[in-house]
Amino acid sequence: ANYLGTDFDKQTTIAGVKLMREVMAQKAFADLVGKELAPGPDVQSDAELRTWLKKAGGTTLHPVGTCRMGTDRMAVVDAELRVHGIEGLRVADASIMPIISSGNTNAPSIMIGEKAADMVLRANA
Repeated sequence: ANYLGTDFDKQTTIAGVKLMREVMAQKAFADLVGKELAPGPDVQSDAELRTWLKKAGGTTLHPVGTCRMGTDRMAVVDAELRVHGIEGLRVADASIMPIISSGNTNAPSIMIGEKAADMVLRANA
């Protein structure tokens, strides 16, 4: 798989790790936070974080966002989930979600399917 395949992906993920460390270091979390387990307090530099990401990075097994919605040339579907340039084809799954939900993707995917069914029924009424 192509996880963290670009420098942008790596730098964004490193920035996320650093931001999470800053958040968790706030006084409000003092009584809730123990020792950092991964990547661990000894891993600090971008190079060290990059090495850790190479070993530990991967998918959450619930990928989303692979079929962008919109009107620009990078978009795959429109607001009615119709695939640009292909008549009669819609995408109705987690790939249209712009970001992953904080929980399992099952419930949002069911909602997308329900809304897509409504769209198809409305279009064929």
